[in-house]
Amino acid sequence: MPDAEPAAAKVPAPVAPMAGASGGGNAGAADAGAEAATKESAVAAQTIRVNVDLLENLMTMVSELVLTRNQLLQILRSQKESEFAAPLQRLNHVTSELQEGVMKTRMQPIGNAWAKLPRLVRDLAHELNKKIDLQMLGADTELDRQVLELIKDPLTHMVRNSADHGLEIPAERVKAGKTETGRITLNAYHEGGHIIIEIQDDGKGLAIDRIKQKAIQNGMASEGELASMTDQQIIQFIMKPGFSTAAKVTNVSGRGVGMDVVKTNIEKIGGTIEIKSAQGKGSTFVIKIPLTLAIVSALIVECAGERFAIPQISVVELVRAAADSEHTIERLKGTPVLRLRNRLLPLVSLQQLLRLDDSEGAKKTEEETFIVVTQVGTYTFGIMVDRVFDTEEIVVKPVAPILRHIEMFSGNTILGDGSVIMILDPNGIASATGEMAMGEAAGKETTAVQTQRQEDKMALLLFRAGEGAPKAVPLSLVARLEDVDLATVELSNGLPVVQYRGKLMPLVPIDPNFVVANEGRQPVLVFADGDRSMGLIVDEIVDIVEEKLNVQLAAERPGLMGSAIIAGKATEVIDAGFFLTQAYKDWFGSSTQEGFEEEKLQRVLLVDDSPFFRNLLTPLLSVAGYDVTAVENAGDALALCEAGEDFDVIVSDIEMPGMSGFDFAEAVRHGSRWQRVPMVALSSHASARDLDRGRIAGFNDYVAKFDRDALLFALQQTLTDQKGAA
Repeated sequence: MPDAEPAAAKVPAPVAPMAGASGGGNAGAADAGAEAATKESAVAAQTIRVNVDLLENLMTMVSELVLTRNQLLQILRSQKESEFAAPLQRLNHVTSELQEGVMKTRMQPIGNAWAKLPRLVRDLAHELNKKIDLQMLGADTELDRQVLELIKDPLTHMVRNSADHGLEIPAERVKAGKTETGRITLNAYHEGGHIIIEIQDDGKGLAIDRIKQKAIQNGMASEGELASMTDQQIIQFIMKPGFSTAAKVTNVSGRGVGMDVVKTNIEKIGGTIEIKSAQGKGSTFVIKIPLTLAIVSALIVECAGERFAIPQISVVELVRAAADSEHTIERLKGTPVLRLRNRLLPLVSLQQLLRLDDSEGAKKTEEETFIVVTQVGTYTFGIMVDRVFDTEEIVVKPVAPILRHIEMFSGNTILGDGSVIMILDPNGIASATGEMAMGEAAGKETTAVQTQRQEDKMALLLFRAGEGAPKAVPLSLVARLEDVDLATVELSNGLPVVQYRGKLMPLVPIDPNFVVANEGRQPVLVFADGDRSMGLIVDEIVDIVEEKLNVQLAAERPGLMGSAIIAGKATEVIDAGFFLTQAYKDWFGSSTQEGFEEEKLQRVLLVDDSPFFRNLLTPLLSVAGYDVTAVENAGDALALCEAGEDFDVIVSDIEMPGMSGFDFAEAVRHGSRWQRVPMVALSSHASARDLDRGRIAGFNDYVAKFDRDALLFALQQTLTDQKGAA
C-alpha cells in the first residue's frame, strides 16, 4: 500500500540511553528517554507494509465471498423456516463487516491526487501573468485507490482549464469589480455512496457566444437549432470530441486534449460530470463518481424476460406507469414521454434498444410499465422496464472481449441464484439514444436533399402584423425579440424611436396605418448590424418553425417577397431589406464609405439557384462593403468568366440543379481564368465528409448557409490570406 510506506519511514529508530551515566538527574533523563523510545516502538509496531498485489487478491476473495453470501441468502428467502436462518444472518453480518474492512485498506485520501496541483497553479499563474489562489477543501475525503489513479489526469486538466479559460487577467478583473487574485476552489465530499468533486472558479464563465459560433463552424448545429436551445444545452457542446474555443495553441490550451477526454475518463469509472456557468461570475464542474469499482450497489430489473443491473449511483427514482395510476406514458410525435411533476421526461424502451424479442413482455408493457428515472450529468431520462426487483451489492466483472464494443454495458455480475447478468451503463444508453435520434434526423435530411435539392430547411420566425395572412422572416436575420414599453417611445423627426442599449432605435411598423399607442407593451423584432439597430413593430409573435421555404406567389406590395406555405398555412414572407431602409436610408450603402469612393470595393460573385437566398445575402454582403454580383447557376457564372469579368472572391451554393457547387469549383480550378480566385462554399450540410470533398474540389472555406457572421468572417479571412499569399 503506497501511503503506508511514508508513515513507516517517518518513525525514527529507538535511541539507546548513554552508557555509564550516573547521578539522579542523569538517571531520570535516561528513564525518560527509554519511555519515549518505548512509545515510538509501539507506534512503529502499529504500521505494516503490505504489497498492493496482496490487497488486490484479498479484495478478489472478499468479492467471491459476497457472491456466495448473496446466493445463500437467495436460498434462505425461498424457505420460510430453516435451521440455517440464524447462522446465515450471522454470516451475512460478518461478510459485510469484512467487506467494509477490506474496502478501507484500498482507500486513500483524495489529497494524494491533489498534491501536485499547488505547484501546477503557481507555474500557470507565472506563465499566464495572472494571480491565482488555489483552495482545497475536503482533502482527507477517502476513495478507492484505483479510482484515485483514474481521476488524477482529468482533475489536472480541469484545473488548467479554469486557470487559462476561466480566470481573467488582473486588469480585467479589476475592471469587472473583482479582486485582482482569481480563486480556484477544489471541494470533495461523500454523498450517498459516492463522492462529489467540485472544481469552481470565480472567473468570467463560459463564453456562450463563442461556443455557439464554434458549434456552427463545426457543423454540430444550425443557427435555428441553437436559438431554440437553453444555455445549459449549449454548454454541453464543450464535451464533444475535438471541440475547443482556444484561439491559439499554447502549452496550456488548444493542444487537442479537450473536455471530451475528461468526460470519457470519468464515464469509464461509472461517473458523471455536470457543468454550471454564470456569465461574469464563474464556472463550476461537478464530478460524481463511485467510491469503489469493485463492489457496487445496483438495482436489478427485468425486461422481456432478461434481467439487468443498473448502478444505483445513476438512479434518481422509480415510477410505475399504468392505466389506473396517475402516471401514464404519452406519445409525442411517436416518441414515448412521461409527464412527471409538470415536466415531460423522455423515455427509452430497453426492449427496443437492445432488440429483445418477447411477446409476453410486450403485452405486459402495455398494461404496466416501470420507469427507472436516470440522470447522466444534466440529462434526465427514463428507462422503461417490465419488473423491478431488489437492490443488491454486486461484484463488477469486466465485459467479455466479444461484447466490449457495445457501449450500453459496463460489465457483468453473478446474482445470488448463480445467473450471470449484464450491468447497464446509463452513460452509454444516453449516448446511444442520442446517436439514434441524430442518425434518424440525418437520414431524413439526406433524403430531403436528394428529393428537393434546390430548397433547404431554414428557421423561420412566424408572427402577425396588421390584417391578412401570418408573416414570416428568416430567424437568422433577427438579432433579438423584445417587448417594448410604449410609455418609453418618443418621436424623432416625426418617427417613433426608443432608447435601446444606450442608443436611439427607430421603430418601423409593417402596417403603414399602424398608430403607436401611449401605454401597454408592444412586441418588436430587432434587426442589428454593427452599432445600428432597427425595431420592426409586430402584433404578436406566433412561433419558430423549420421549413423548406418555397415562395410560390410573387408579391406586388412593397415590403413583401411573396407568399409561401409555412406550417400548413399561406404565409407572407417579408422583405427585411425594405424595412431596414425605412429606418436608415443608407443601411445598404453606408455614408461612411462616401469619402472613400476612389477606393475600389472588393467584388464578390454570389452563385445560388434560390432567388430568396440571393435577395437575402446580397444586402448583407453590401452592408459589409462588398460589390456583389449575383447569378442563379454555375453556367451563368462560367459565362461571366468567359466574358472577362474579374472577382476577388466567389461564394457558391453546393446544392444546385445541373452543375453542383463541387462540379463548379472543379471547373473553375482546372484551367479557367479564375483558377486562383478564392472560393467559399455555402451549405447547410457541413459534415466532415462534405468539408473534405469541398477542399478537394477547390474551396478555400466551407460555411453553414444561414450563419451570416461566419460567412462575413470567412470572406474576410479568405481575402486576407489571399493578400498574404500574393
